[in-house]
Amino acid sequence: MTIALDRPGATTADRELRADLVGRVAKLLPHLADQAERSDRERLVPTENIEALAEAGALSILQPARYGGLQTDIRTCLEVSREVARACGSTAWTTTLLNVCSWYVGLYPAQAQEDIWADDPTARVAGVLAPTATAREVDGGFLVSGRWSPASGQAHAQWAIVGVLRGDGPERGMVLVPMTELTVEDTWFVTGMRGTASNTLVADEVFVPSHRYLSSPDAAAGRYATPHTEEVLYRSAFVPVSALVLAGPQLGLAQAALDLVVQKAPNRVMTYTFYDNQAVAPTTQLAVAQAASLIDSAHLHAYRAAAEIDEAAAQGIYPDYDTRARARMDTGVAAVNAREAIRILVSAHGAGSFAEVNPLQRIWRDSEASSRHAIVNPEVSTEIYGKSLLGIRGNVTDLV
Repeated sequence: MTIALDRPGATTADRELRADLVGRVAKLLPHLADQAERSDRERLVPTENIEALAEAGALSILQPARYGGLQTDIRTCLEVSREVARACGSTAWTTTLLNVCSWYVGLYPAQAQEDIWADDPTARVAGVLAPTATAREVDGGFLVSGRWSPASGQAHAQWAIVGVLRGDGPERGMVLVPMTELTVEDTWFVTGMRGTASNTLVADEVFVPSHRYLSSPDAAAGRYATPHTEEVLYRSAFVPVSALVLAGPQLGLAQAALDLVVQKAPNRVMTYTFYDNQAVAPTTQLAVAQAASLIDSAHLHAYRAAAEIDEAAAQGIYPDYDTRARARMDTGVAAVNAREAIRILVSAHGAGSFAEVNPLQRIWRDSEASSRHAIVNPEVSTEIYGKSLLGIRGNVTDLV
Protein backbone atom coordinates (compact mmCIF):
# COMPACT_ATOMS: atom_id res chain seq x y z
CA MET A 1 0.00 0.00 0.00
CA THR A 2 1.36 3.40 -0.99
CA ILE A 3 0.61 6.23 1.43
CA ALA A 4 0.99 9.82 0.23
CA LEU A 5 0.17 13.07 2.04
CA ASP A 6 -0.22 15.14 -1.12
CA ARG A 7 -1.22 13.99 -4.54
CA PRO A 8 1.85 12.95 -6.56
CA GLY A 9 0.87 15.20 -9.43
CA ALA A 10 0.66 18.38 -7.35
CA THR A 11 2.84 21.08 -8.86
CA THR A 12 4.97 23.71 -7.21
CA ALA A 13 2.38 26.28 -8.31
CA ASP A 14 -0.38 24.25 -6.63
CA ARG A 15 1.51 24.17 -3.35
CA GLU A 16 2.48 27.82 -3.54
CA LEU A 17 -1.14 28.87 -4.06
CA ARG A 18 -2.21 26.67 -1.13
CA ALA A 19 0.46 28.17 1.11
CA ASP A 20 -0.46 31.67 -0.02
CA LEU A 21 -4.13 31.12 0.82
CA VAL A 22 -3.29 29.74 4.24
CA GLY A 23 -0.99 32.71 4.77
CA ARG A 24 -3.75 35.15 3.85
CA VAL A 25 -6.09 33.49 6.35
CA ALA A 26 -3.37 33.49 9.03
CA LYS A 27 -3.26 37.29 8.84
CA LEU A 28 -6.98 37.35 9.70
CA LEU A 29 -6.70 35.12 12.77
CA PRO A 30 -6.35 37.89 15.38
CA HIS A 31 -9.55 39.52 14.12
CA LEU A 32 -11.42 36.20 13.83
CA ALA A 33 -10.32 35.21 17.34
CA ASP A 34 -11.49 38.57 18.72
CA GLN A 35 -14.91 37.93 17.20
CA ALA A 36 -15.20 34.27 18.31
CA GLU A 37 -16.94 34.99 21.62
CA ARG A 38 -19.37 37.35 19.87
CA SER A 39 -20.13 34.72 17.23
CA ASP A 40 -20.88 32.19 19.96
CA ARG A 41 -22.98 34.59 22.03
CA GLU A 42 -25.01 36.02 19.15
CA ARG A 43 -25.39 32.62 17.43
CA LEU A 44 -24.12 34.11 14.18
CA VAL A 45 -20.73 34.47 12.51
CA PRO A 46 -20.26 38.23 12.02
CA THR A 47 -20.66 39.40 8.45
CA GLU A 48 -17.26 41.08 8.62
CA ASN A 49 -15.64 37.67 9.19
CA ILE A 50 -17.22 36.31 6.02
CA GLU A 51 -16.36 39.38 3.97
CA ALA A 52 -12.75 39.32 5.16
CA LEU A 53 -12.43 35.65 4.23
CA ALA A 54 -14.02 36.31 0.84
CA GLU A 55 -11.59 39.15 0.23
CA ALA A 56 -8.73 36.77 1.05
CA GLY A 57 -10.00 34.24 -1.49
CA ALA A 58 -10.89 31.69 1.19
CA LEU A 59 -14.49 31.33 -0.03
CA SER A 60 -13.70 30.75 -3.70
CA ILE A 61 -11.28 27.82 -3.42
CA LEU A 62 -13.80 25.27 -4.74
CA GLN A 63 -15.58 27.62 -7.18
CA PRO A 64 -15.03 27.10 -10.93
CA ALA A 65 -12.36 29.33 -12.45
CA ARG A 66 -14.88 30.11 -15.21
CA TYR A 67 -16.65 32.33 -12.68
CA GLY A 68 -13.58 33.81 -11.05
CA GLY A 69 -13.02 31.02 -8.53
CA LEU A 70 -9.64 29.55 -7.62
CA GLN A 71 -10.71 25.95 -8.41
CA THR A 72 -8.02 24.40 -6.20
CA ASP A 73 -8.30 20.96 -4.58
CA ILE A 74 -9.58 19.17 -1.49
CA ARG A 75 -6.25 19.36 0.34
CA THR A 76 -6.39 23.15 0.03
CA CYS A 77 -9.94 23.16 1.38
CA LEU A 78 -8.78 21.19 4.43
CA GLU A 79 -5.86 23.49 5.10
CA VAL A 80 -7.90 26.68 4.77
CA SER A 81 -10.65 25.35 7.07
CA ARG A 82 -8.03 24.19 9.57
CA GLU A 83 -6.41 27.60 9.65
CA VAL A 84 -9.70 29.42 10.21
CA ALA A 85 -10.62 27.01 13.03
CA ARG A 86 -7.49 27.98 14.94
CA ALA A 87 -9.34 31.23 15.64
CA CYS A 88 -13.05 30.35 15.54
CA GLY A 89 -14.77 27.01 15.08
CA SER A 90 -18.07 28.47 13.90
CA THR A 91 -16.38 30.63 11.27
CA ALA A 92 -14.39 27.60 10.08
CA TRP A 93 -17.47 25.40 9.84
CA THR A 94 -19.34 28.08 7.91
CA THR A 95 -16.35 28.55 5.60
CA THR A 96 -16.19 24.80 4.99
CA LEU A 97 -19.88 24.46 4.15
CA LEU A 98 -19.94 27.47 1.84
CA ASN A 99 -16.92 26.10 0.01
CA VAL A 100 -18.16 22.54 -0.41
CA CYS A 101 -21.55 23.79 -1.59
CA SER A 102 -19.75 25.75 -4.31
CA TRP A 103 -18.13 22.46 -5.29
CA TYR A 104 -21.55 20.80 -5.46
CA VAL A 105 -22.76 23.49 -7.85
CA GLY A 106 -19.80 22.67 -10.09
CA LEU A 107 -21.31 19.20 -10.59
CA TYR A 108 -24.60 20.52 -11.98
CA PRO A 109 -25.61 21.18 -15.59
CA ALA A 110 -24.12 24.30 -17.14
CA GLN A 111 -27.40 26.22 -16.96
CA ALA A 112 -27.65 25.69 -13.21
CA GLN A 113 -24.15 27.05 -12.76
CA GLU A 114 -25.08 30.04 -14.91
CA ASP A 115 -28.15 30.64 -12.74
CA ILE A 116 -25.95 30.89 -9.66
CA TRP A 117 -22.91 32.80 -10.87
CA ALA A 118 -23.44 34.39 -14.28
CA ASP A 119 -24.82 37.63 -12.85
CA ASP A 120 -23.10 37.43 -9.46
CA PRO A 121 -19.81 35.51 -9.34
CA THR A 122 -19.62 36.24 -5.60
CA ALA A 123 -22.87 34.40 -4.83
CA ARG A 124 -22.55 31.90 -1.98
CA VAL A 125 -24.40 28.63 -1.51
CA ALA A 126 -25.41 26.85 1.71
CA GLY A 127 -26.95 23.43 1.91
CA VAL A 128 -28.50 20.39 3.57
CA LEU A 129 -28.28 17.20 1.55
CA ALA A 130 -30.59 15.04 3.68
CA PRO A 131 -33.75 14.38 1.59
CA THR A 132 -36.28 15.70 4.09
CA ALA A 133 -38.56 17.30 1.50
CA THR A 134 -40.45 16.28 -1.62
CA ALA A 135 -40.08 17.32 -5.25
CA ARG A 136 -43.29 16.82 -7.22
CA GLU A 137 -42.75 16.74 -10.97
CA VAL A 138 -44.55 19.39 -13.01
CA ASP A 139 -44.06 20.79 -16.47
CA GLY A 140 -40.50 22.04 -16.75
CA GLY A 141 -39.35 21.03 -13.30
CA PHE A 142 -40.51 20.35 -9.77
CA LEU A 143 -42.59 21.84 -6.99
CA VAL A 144 -40.58 21.46 -3.81
CA SER A 145 -41.99 21.47 -0.28
CA GLY A 146 -40.43 20.57 3.04
CA ARG A 147 -37.95 21.47 5.77
CA TRP A 148 -34.19 21.11 6.05
CA SER A 149 -31.96 21.36 9.10
CA PRO A 150 -29.26 22.09 10.10
CA ALA A 151 -28.56 24.56 7.29
CA SER A 152 -25.06 25.77 8.11
CA GLY A 153 -24.03 28.93 6.28
CA GLN A 154 -27.53 29.94 5.24
CA ALA A 155 -27.21 33.34 6.94
CA HIS A 156 -24.44 34.27 4.49
CA ALA A 157 -25.75 32.61 1.34
CA GLN A 158 -27.83 33.71 -1.62
CA TRP A 159 -28.68 30.13 -2.68
CA ALA A 160 -29.29 26.77 -1.03
CA ILE A 161 -28.74 23.22 -2.21
CA VAL A 162 -31.25 20.94 -0.46
CA GLY A 163 -32.11 17.25 -0.53
CA VAL A 164 -35.43 15.95 -1.83
CA LEU A 165 -37.34 12.77 -2.56
CA ARG A 166 -38.45 12.81 -6.18
CA GLY A 167 -42.15 12.21 -6.76
CA ASP A 168 -43.67 9.13 -5.15
CA GLY A 169 -40.61 6.99 -5.77
CA PRO A 170 -37.50 6.38 -3.70
CA GLU A 171 -35.11 8.42 -5.82
CA ARG A 172 -33.23 11.04 -3.87
CA GLY A 173 -31.89 14.23 -5.36
CA MET A 174 -30.61 17.71 -4.65
CA VAL A 175 -32.12 20.94 -5.91
CA LEU A 176 -30.82 24.50 -6.06
CA VAL A 177 -33.16 27.17 -4.69
CA PRO A 178 -32.69 30.92 -4.21
CA MET A 179 -32.71 31.86 -0.53
CA THR A 180 -35.32 34.50 -1.35
CA GLU A 181 -37.79 31.66 -2.06
CA LEU A 182 -37.19 29.94 1.27
CA THR A 183 -38.25 30.76 4.81
CA VAL A 184 -35.75 30.54 7.67
CA GLU A 185 -36.97 29.35 11.08
CA ASP A 186 -34.80 30.23 14.08
CA THR A 187 -34.21 26.76 15.53
CA TRP A 188 -30.44 26.64 16.18
CA PHE A 189 -30.22 26.54 19.98
CA VAL A 190 -27.26 24.28 20.66
CA THR A 191 -24.19 23.81 22.84
CA GLY A 192 -21.46 23.83 20.20
CA MET A 193 -20.92 25.59 16.87
CA ARG A 194 -23.49 28.14 17.95
CA GLY A 195 -22.26 30.78 15.55
CA THR A 196 -23.01 28.74 12.44
CA ALA A 197 -26.66 29.85 12.61
CA SER A 198 -27.62 26.45 11.19
CA ASN A 199 -31.32 27.23 11.27
CA THR A 200 -34.12 25.41 9.48
CA LEU A 201 -35.00 26.16 5.85
CA VAL A 202 -38.61 25.81 4.74
CA ALA A 203 -40.08 25.58 1.23
CA ASP A 204 -43.76 25.61 0.31
CA GLU A 205 -44.47 24.64 -3.30
CA VAL A 206 -41.35 26.35 -4.65
CA PHE A 207 -40.82 25.81 -8.38
CA VAL A 208 -37.38 24.46 -9.34
CA PRO A 209 -36.53 24.04 -13.05
CA SER A 210 -35.31 20.63 -14.14
CA HIS A 211 -31.74 21.76 -14.75
CA ARG A 212 -31.37 22.60 -11.07
CA TYR A 213 -31.95 18.98 -10.03
CA LEU A 214 -29.10 16.49 -9.49
CA SER A 215 -29.66 12.81 -8.73
CA SER A 216 -28.03 11.79 -5.43
CA PRO A 217 -27.37 8.17 -6.51
CA ASP A 218 -25.79 9.45 -9.72
CA ALA A 219 -23.61 11.84 -7.74
CA ALA A 220 -22.53 9.12 -5.31
CA ALA A 221 -21.49 6.99 -8.30
CA GLY A 222 -19.56 9.83 -9.91
CA ARG A 223 -22.08 10.46 -12.69
CA TYR A 224 -22.10 14.24 -12.67
CA ALA A 225 -24.11 16.52 -14.92
CA THR A 226 -21.47 19.15 -15.62
CA PRO A 227 -20.37 19.27 -19.27
CA HIS A 228 -16.96 20.57 -18.18
CA THR A 229 -15.41 17.15 -17.73
CA GLU A 230 -11.92 18.57 -18.25
CA GLU A 231 -12.12 20.37 -14.90
CA VAL A 232 -10.22 18.11 -12.52
CA LEU A 233 -11.78 19.37 -9.29
CA TYR A 234 -15.27 18.39 -10.41
CA ARG A 235 -14.23 14.80 -11.02
CA SER A 236 -13.56 14.30 -7.28
CA ALA A 237 -15.50 11.57 -5.49
CA PHE A 238 -18.79 12.86 -4.08
CA VAL A 239 -19.17 11.12 -0.71
CA PRO A 240 -15.48 11.14 0.25
CA VAL A 241 -15.36 14.89 -0.41
CA SER A 242 -18.63 15.51 1.45
CA ALA A 243 -17.31 13.72 4.54
CA LEU A 244 -13.64 14.69 4.49
CA VAL A 245 -14.06 18.45 4.26
CA LEU A 246 -15.76 18.32 7.68
CA ALA A 247 -12.47 17.14 9.21
CA GLY A 248 -10.80 20.46 8.42
CA PRO A 249 -12.34 22.40 11.33
CA GLN A 250 -11.55 19.51 13.70
CA LEU A 251 -7.85 19.76 12.84
CA GLY A 252 -7.78 23.48 13.56
CA LEU A 253 -9.76 23.25 16.79
CA ALA A 254 -7.39 20.61 18.15
CA GLN A 255 -4.33 22.64 17.17
CA ALA A 256 -5.82 25.73 18.81
CA ALA A 257 -6.36 23.78 22.04
CA LEU A 258 -2.78 22.49 22.03
CA ASP A 259 -1.35 25.94 21.34
CA LEU A 260 -3.36 27.46 24.18
CA VAL A 261 -2.43 24.81 26.76
CA VAL A 262 1.27 24.90 25.86
CA GLN A 263 1.33 28.69 25.98
CA LYS A 264 -0.39 28.90 29.37
CA ALA A 265 1.35 25.99 31.12
CA PRO A 266 4.55 27.81 32.24
CA ASN A 267 2.49 30.45 34.06
CA ARG A 268 -0.28 28.23 35.36
CA VAL A 269 -0.03 26.78 38.84
CA MET A 270 -0.29 23.04 39.44
CA THR A 271 -2.74 23.24 42.32
CA TYR A 272 -2.21 20.96 45.33
CA THR A 273 1.26 19.84 44.15
CA PHE A 274 4.85 20.92 44.82
CA TYR A 275 5.39 21.82 41.13
CA ASP A 276 6.00 25.48 40.39
CA ASN A 277 3.83 25.38 37.28
CA GLN A 278 2.12 22.97 34.89
CA ALA A 279 4.97 22.95 32.38
CA VAL A 280 7.40 21.21 34.77
CA ALA A 281 4.90 18.54 35.83
CA PRO A 282 5.30 15.14 34.12
CA THR A 283 1.52 14.73 34.00
CA THR A 284 1.26 17.84 31.83
CA GLN A 285 4.24 16.82 29.70
CA LEU A 286 2.73 13.41 29.03
CA ALA A 287 -0.65 14.93 28.25
CA VAL A 288 0.59 17.46 25.72
CA ALA A 289 2.79 14.84 24.06
CA GLN A 290 -0.13 12.42 23.73
CA ALA A 291 -2.42 15.17 22.46
CA ALA A 292 0.14 16.42 19.96
CA SER A 293 0.62 12.90 18.60
CA LEU A 294 -3.13 12.43 18.23
CA ILE A 295 -3.34 15.74 16.37
CA ASP A 296 -0.51 14.63 14.09
CA SER A 297 -2.36 11.37 13.42
CA ALA A 298 -5.55 13.28 12.63
CA HIS A 299 -3.67 15.37 10.07
CA LEU A 300 -1.98 12.33 8.54
CA HIS A 301 -5.26 10.48 8.01
CA ALA A 302 -7.07 13.53 6.65
CA TYR A 303 -4.26 14.50 4.29
CA ARG A 304 -3.84 10.91 3.08
CA ALA A 305 -7.53 10.79 2.15
CA ALA A 306 -7.31 14.17 0.42
CA ALA A 307 -4.27 13.02 -1.56
CA GLU A 308 -6.14 9.95 -2.80
CA ILE A 309 -9.22 11.98 -3.73
CA ASP A 310 -7.22 14.66 -5.52
CA GLU A 311 -4.96 12.23 -7.38
CA ALA A 312 -7.87 10.07 -8.57
CA ALA A 313 -9.60 13.20 -9.90
CA ALA A 314 -6.40 14.29 -11.66
CA GLN A 315 -6.11 10.85 -13.27
CA GLY A 316 -9.79 10.83 -14.27
CA ILE A 317 -10.43 7.74 -12.15
CA TYR A 318 -13.44 7.38 -9.87
CA PRO A 319 -12.21 5.58 -6.72
CA ASP A 320 -13.56 2.07 -6.20
CA TYR A 321 -15.78 1.14 -3.25
CA ASP A 322 -12.94 -0.04 -1.01
CA THR A 323 -10.95 3.17 -1.56
CA ARG A 324 -14.01 5.28 -0.82
CA ALA A 325 -14.68 3.23 2.32
CA ARG A 326 -11.14 3.92 3.51
CA ALA A 327 -11.68 7.64 2.94
CA ARG A 328 -14.69 7.52 5.25
CA MET A 329 -12.60 5.64 7.81
CA ASP A 330 -9.83 8.23 7.52
CA THR A 331 -12.38 10.98 8.13
CA GLY A 332 -13.74 9.27 11.23
CA VAL A 333 -10.26 8.61 12.61
CA ALA A 334 -9.25 12.23 12.06
CA ALA A 335 -12.35 13.50 13.87
CA VAL A 336 -12.00 11.10 16.81
CA ASN A 337 -8.27 11.77 17.26
CA ALA A 338 -8.78 15.53 17.20
CA ARG A 339 -11.66 15.28 19.66
CA GLU A 340 -9.70 13.01 22.00
CA ALA A 341 -6.72 15.37 21.88
CA ILE A 342 -8.95 18.23 23.00
CA ARG A 343 -10.38 16.11 25.84
CA ILE A 344 -6.87 15.35 27.08
CA LEU A 345 -5.85 18.99 26.87
CA VAL A 346 -8.93 20.22 28.72
CA SER A 347 -8.14 17.82 31.57
CA ALA A 348 -4.47 18.83 31.62
CA HIS A 349 -5.36 22.51 31.71
CA GLY A 350 -7.72 21.91 34.62
CA ALA A 351 -11.13 23.07 35.79
CA GLY A 352 -10.34 26.59 34.60
CA SER A 353 -10.88 25.27 31.07
CA PHE A 354 -14.60 25.73 31.65
CA ALA A 355 -14.54 29.38 32.65
CA GLU A 356 -16.60 31.36 30.18
CA VAL A 357 -13.66 33.69 29.55
CA ASN A 358 -11.45 30.75 28.55
CA PRO A 359 -11.52 29.99 24.80
CA LEU A 360 -10.79 26.34 25.60
CA GLN A 361 -14.37 25.66 26.68
CA ARG A 362 -15.69 26.98 23.37
CA ILE A 363 -13.13 24.91 21.43
CA TRP A 364 -14.24 21.83 23.39
CA ARG A 365 -17.94 22.53 22.77
CA ASP A 366 -17.43 23.20 19.07
CA SER A 367 -15.45 19.99 18.62
CA GLU A 368 -17.85 17.83 20.58
CA ALA A 369 -20.80 19.07 18.51
CA SER A 370 -19.35 19.17 15.01
CA SER A 371 -17.37 15.94 15.19
CA ARG A 372 -20.66 14.09 15.52
CA HIS A 373 -22.02 15.08 12.11
CA ALA A 374 -23.86 12.08 10.67
CA ILE A 375 -21.68 11.65 7.59
CA VAL A 376 -18.55 11.68 9.78
CA ASN A 377 -20.00 9.12 12.27
CA PRO A 378 -16.88 7.10 13.21
CA GLU A 379 -18.77 3.97 14.20
CA VAL A 380 -20.64 3.78 10.90
CA SER A 381 -17.45 4.57 8.98
CA THR A 382 -15.59 1.83 10.85
CA GLU A 383 -18.31 -0.70 10.03
CA ILE A 384 -18.25 0.28 6.35
CA TYR A 385 -14.48 -0.03 6.17
CA GLY A 386 -14.29 -3.28 8.12
CA LYS A 387 -16.90 -4.90 5.92
CA SER A 388 -15.19 -3.66 2.76
CA LEU A 389 -11.92 -5.25 3.89
CA LEU A 390 -13.79 -8.54 4.26
CA GLY A 391 -15.42 -8.23 0.85
CA ILE A 392 -18.83 -7.15 2.18
CA ARG A 393 -20.02 -4.05 0.38
CA GLY A 394 -23.09 -1.90 0.05
CA ASN A 395 -25.24 -3.12 2.94
CA VAL A 396 -24.77 -0.25 5.41
CA THR A 397 -25.42 2.92 3.37
CA ASP A 398 -25.07 4.17 -0.16
CA LEU A 399 -23.10 7.16 1.13
CA VAL A 400 -19.70 5.64 0.41
